[in-house]
Amino acid sequence: MEQIEGIKEARDILQAIVKGKKTFRMYPQNNPIYVKTLEDSYAKFRDFFDYKEKFVLQIKHNSISYDSEQIYYSDEKEDNLALFFFKDGLRELTFKKGLLQEELEEFFKIVAMDFDREVVDDDIVTLLWEKDFQNIQYVVDEAVLVDLDEEDYETKAEEELKEKVSDVDELMKAYAEGFKEEDVKGTSIVPITEKDLKMLEREMEKDSSNRIEKLADILFEIIYQSESKSDFEDTFPFLKDSIKFSMKQGNVYIVLDIMTKTKEVIDDPLFPEDSKKYMRKLILYAGTDEIIGLLAGLLDGGVEIEEKVFEGFIESLDKNAITPFVKFLGELKTIHARKSVIESLIFIGKKDIQALARGLDDQRWFVVRNIIYILRKIGDKRAIEYLLKTVKHGDIRVRKEVIRALGELGGREVIQSLRECLDDLDVQVRIAAVKAFGIIGSEVSKKIILEKISDKMFKERNFEEKKEFYEVLSKWKDEEIINFLMKVLKKKTFFGRAKNYENRACAAFGLGLLGYKEALPILNKYKNSNNKNLREYSYIAIKRIEHGQ
Repeated sequence: MEQIEGIKEARDILQAIVKGKKTFRMYPQNNPIYVKTLEDSYAKFRDFFDYKEKFVLQIKHNSISYDSEQIYYSDEKEDNLALFFFKDGLRELTFKKGLLQEELEEFFKIVAMDFDREVVDDDIVTLLWEKDFQNIQYVVDEAVLVDLDEEDYETKAEEELKEKVSDVDELMKAYAEGFKEEDVKGTSIVPITEKDLKMLEREMEKDSSNRIEKLADILFEIIYQSESKSDFEDTFPFLKDSIKFSMKQGNVYIVLDIMTKTKEVIDDPLFPEDSKKYMRKLILYAGTDEIIGLLAGLLDGGVEIEEKVFEGFIESLDKNAITPFVKFLGELKTIHARKSVIESLIFIGKKDIQALARGLDDQRWFVVRNIIYILRKIGDKRAIEYLLKTVKHGDIRVRKEVIRALGELGGREVIQSLRECLDDLDVQVRIAAVKAFGIIGSEVSKKIILEKISDKMFKERNFEEKKEFYEVLSKWKDEEIINFLMKVLKKKTFFGRAKNYENRACAAFGLGLLGYKEALPILNKYKNSNNKNLREYSYIAIKRIEHGQ
């Protein structure tokens, strides 16, 4: 696809999003206009993905760009799609090839919400996260998220600026009047402002932090100078209190410093083992409900923790911290906090897969899904036996995530469960299963997909699902697959011709993905077919083969 064509199609898609946002707000789901808008919009995406792997939008305050080219601009405060995304922290929005019509519909439902007027507890970012779209991704700038309960941030910024200007004016006025007064008749009492109180609070916190740091240094100096076990016993409760107090104050760097020094004592061969047990208890204390709960509160409250400090603290924890982290994962309110805990569990979870897997028994679907995601990221095959128990979970989002995890982990033990998922009642689960087989990429996987496509009942499935199966099948670039696709492409029937045409169109699509040049003569013949699907996908396949796309 030429760049100019790509920009034009990108503009068309963005206009479809704008139209979808308005239509979904105005019309009910069963209205013909609603249905047509969804179908037309999805068709634009589908055509785009015939040439491209993803559609990425960069979002600024009043503009949206594709491929560094501005394709949308508005300086209005109402009906401004860019501002609608931007004010909730969205900075990039990506639609991936494989996007389902159901996903696009759910996306339209979210953007159609009137967050200023409707009673909505969440923002657009939270709603996108909860939907767990497989083919819609986004980048969020959490630092500038606007609280939905506050005024428009532009208005607020203007007011703050005016307040600052007013303060300067008042200061200059007082300065000038000071010179006019010849006699000082008395000292005026200046009331303490809210700003003064906050400044005092910060200074007090800073002072207390310095004191705790010094205390910790003294305690470890005592430990290094100790001559008996009793010195460890005496310093232990003070070190515990220092960890607790510092975490309460949000001074995670002090906690990390204590943990680092504790590790040094444990690793020092000069210290006796019976004394080191207190240091090991201190490491375990840092991973208790009490301390992890305080950390969770800091994360949920938006307290900034330096990335290296946070990572260092997580790395210092023992496996006992897994259970508290799983517990608080289900209680956190903000996306930023959940992400931080998830990343923490990806690191710590490696230390005890069984303890982490207990989170799969949680009654909340989102906790289960997140634990599956964590196990998938860890990539330890020992997790398979626990993951297999969630394949028939009642929530589709959980089933999709576990199927993806099983596909990435692979192994003989996952094959049968994934095979059963190919016949799931939900189309998204079936598509997730065939993609998982594609990731495994074994000969067994290939044969299972071939058998499913060859099944008589497979032709009754909708066209988009069949296309997904054929796309996965094209990952095997061998003679068996080429021969199969050529056979399907040439097949003609008298009965059930509409469904057969769909199969032939899918085969043409697959040959295009394979880049099989020998298929060009027959594809050129079918690009003039009376059947729309066969005609379109033959043309697309020709383009792919000729341009090597």
